This record gives sequence, C-alpha cells and structure tokens, in this order.
Amino acid sequence: MALADLVPLLPLIAVATGALVLLMAISFYRHYQLAVFITLLTLALAFAALPLSFDGEPRQITPLLVVDGTAVFYTGLLLATSFALTLLSHGYIRSLPVNREEFYLLLLLSTMGALTLVVSSHFASFFLGLELLSVSLYSLISYQRFPQDRVEAAIKYLILAGATSAFLLFGMALVYAVQGTMGFEGASPTALAGAENTILLAGWALVTVGVGFKLALVPFHLWTPDVYQGAPAPVTAYIATVSKGGVFALLLRFFPPAAIVENEALWFMFAGIAVASMLYGNLVALMQTNVKRILAYSSIAQLGYLLVAFLASGELGLQASAFFLAAYFITSLMAFGVVMVLSNRGEEAEELADYHGLFWRDRRLAVVFTAALLSLAGIPPTAGLIGKIYVAAAGVEASLWTLLIILVVGSVIGAFYYLRIVIRMFRRPEEQEAAARPFLPTGLSLPSGIALALLTVLLVGLGVYPAPLLRVVQALVTVMNGP
Repeated sequence: MALADLVPLLPLIAVATGALVLLMAISFYRHYQLAVFITLLTLALAFAALPLSFDGEPRQITPLLVVDGTAVFYTGLLLATSFALTLLSHGYIRSLPVNREEFYLLLLLSTMGALTLVVSSHFASFFLGLELLSVSLYSLISYQRFPQDRVEAAIKYLILAGATSAFLLFGMALVYAVQGTMGFEGASPTALAGAENTILLAGWALVTVGVGFKLALVPFHLWTPDVYQGAPAPVTAYIATVSKGGVFALLLRFFPPAAIVENEALWFMFAGIAVASMLYGNLVALMQTNVKRILAYSSIAQLGYLLVAFLASGELGLQASAFFLAAYFITSLMAFGVVMVLSNRGEEAEELADYHGLFWRDRRLAVVFTAALLSLAGIPPTAGLIGKIYVAAAGVEASLWTLLIILVVGSVIGAFYYLRIVIRMFRRPEEQEAAARPFLPTGLSLPSGIALALLTVLLVGLGVYPAPLLRVVQALVTVMNGP
C-alpha cells in the first residue's frame, strides 16, 4: 500500500488512533470527563478528515477497501451519530456506579467496525468489520452486570450472532467456490446469470442471513425486542443507529441495484422480507407496553420501509435510502435520548406508565419525545415525513405498487401506537401518581441537553427545509452512480 492510499482512509485511521489513545489514558489515569473529551475529539477529527479523504473519484485501496460517494456519506453519517450519542449518554454513564471510561473505548471500537463495513469491497474486510462491531456490542450490552437482564440480553445476542456468523461464512464459501474470488464483484448481474446460478444464489442467500440479522429484519429479528429492552439505553440507541447504518451501507455495495433488479429470485427474497418486516413490526408493536420494545418493533418496520427504497434501486432509490436513514437516525437518537435522561442510575424508564403525565413534569422532554414519535409516524413538520415521501417517490418511479400499499398500511398502524405514547405523556396525572412516579429527569446534563436541543431543531428543520441534506445526498449519489 502506497502512502497516498492512506489519505482516503484518514477517518478510519483517526478513529483507530483515538481508541488507542483512550486505552492508554485509561491505563494510566482514570477520569470520566477526559474519556468523553478524547472520544468527542476523535470523532470530530475523523469527520473533519472526510473532505481530505475523497476527491470526487472512487478510490480502490487494495482489494479490500473502496472509498467513493457511498462511503463518504455513510461514514459522515455514522461519525456524526456516534458524536451525538456520546453527548446524549454523558449524564447516563456518569451516574453508573462502575468503571465508566471503558464504555467510550468500546464505543470507538464498535464505530471502527461499522466504518470498516462501509468501505468494504471484499469478504475479508466485511467479516473483520462485522466481528469487530459484534464483539464490541457483546461487551456494551452487558456493560452493566446488574440488573440481570443485561447479561441475559448479551448472551442471547452472542448465541444468535455466533450462529449467524456460521451461516455467513458458509455462504461466503459457496460464493467463493463458484466465483473463485472473495470480492463483491461476485454479486454482479453477469455472475448471477451463470450456469451455476443455484449454488451462487444459495451462497448469497446465506450471506443475506447475516446481513438480515444485523438489520433486524423479519425473519432474523427474534433477538431485537429482548436486546433492546435488556441493553442500557445508550447501547440500544447505538444498535438502532450506527450498527444498522454500517450494515445497510455494506448492503448497498454488496448487492448493486442492477443485480437486484435483474435477478428475480433475489428481488422476491428482499421484497418478501420488506413486506414481512413492515407488517410484523407494526402489528406486534401494537401489543407492547414497554417503550423500548415498542421502539424495537418500530425499528423492524422502519427498516422494512428502507428496503422499499433499496428495491426501487436507481438514483432516486439510493437518494431516498440515504435521506430516510439520516432522518431515522436523528429520530432514534432523540427517542432514546429521552429514555436516557429519564433513567436513573441504570434503572431504565421503559414502561408506558413511566411516561404518564411527562408533560406536566418536564415539558422539554415531552416536546422532544413527541417530535421524535411524530417523525417515526411520518407526521409533519418532521424529517420522517420527508423521508417517507422520498421512499414513496422512489417506489412510484419503480412501480412497486404492492410494497407502497403495505408501506401506507404499516404507517397507519404505526401512527396508532406512536400517538398512544404521546397521549399518555400529555395526560395530567393524579396527585397520587405524580408522587409515586420514580423516574424524574435526573440525567439531563449540559451535553445531553445541548444534543437533544440540536437534534430537535435538525429534525424539524429538515422537515420544513430539507434542501441542504438533499443537495448533499444528490451530489454523492451522482458520484456513486456515475454520469
């Protein structure tokens, strides 16, 4: 590798270096604020290096990595999300009676894994990035050993992720047996039309099991509600955003749009997953009384919506995917940010009863959570509405009428359980209920408050005036697809 090849990898190098610096700092001097500062500085420097890493032309760096418009957009999105999550988790992690600095070390390592997925163009880098992300998540989920459901959630995730890795590796072996290469070019339409199409499709289907597990798509979703509920709120927010964003960016490179459109078996496989995710996620969420489980099933449905844009392919489909995912990240950070603030010393504010009358206890948090829920439901003026309109436009252009009907039906169902939480928050509690409510806004530190305020402004701002983000997305999609 030439020295010039390191320049496009500056964001990844910055994150890796920051993780090493933080590790050394923890070894010699434990200080919570210092750990937070190093984490924020690392993510900020990595984001600032993005313009230096991309000159407008795709750059292949060894057979393992590629830096192009896709990589730049999603790398920036993941870095910004990790930065916001570091701010949001400040008050929550500070209140824990455990060694707190390691949380940010694991956060940087898992972000490094997600960024590796974004730039992967080879099975080796794909698997290394996925395992770095997964192993860090095992530790993050069980970061608090008490209450007991932390360890239980980590064990469930560990067992299922281990089984999924076996499917993934076997799928890679089948693809390599047919193609003789471990590069992603094996997913091209020409390769899929070969004489040994059945074995190759079986290989890609097994690899899709691994991708579907990380994205929590039906039928690979069984871990999602238990892990969302059992993990600490900051970790749940990370799984819902950065973890899924890295895997989806890899999916775009893994299955080029042309390969999906031109191969009927692949198209129907992903269409079936999208329909099942949209319907199952919304219907099961109706029956939940735990806010984190509601958001878990909601995330399954939201990723189903995202697959509609993915299946639409083309320039508009890629643009819709990018915008929708950015809006979903902002919304998820706001929703889980409120959960973090209301939680007290690791005891999660996750039941619907904990949010009863929240408006009368803290209007700021109630407004933030309401904005997030309205965005998930696709109600104006929020970025979630623009994201769904964008996805619908891509579906119309590709004539995906059945998927669009399911999307609309799922959105109507989702509006019911989102608004149910909103109504609970704005209902005035009885005096006895107010006195007995154990969860008060104790974790609203200055960094958490600033992050929630900026995210709320961004959510509403993009709902009213989405042009700035649209211009960025359109410019990078043009670079991705070429002229």
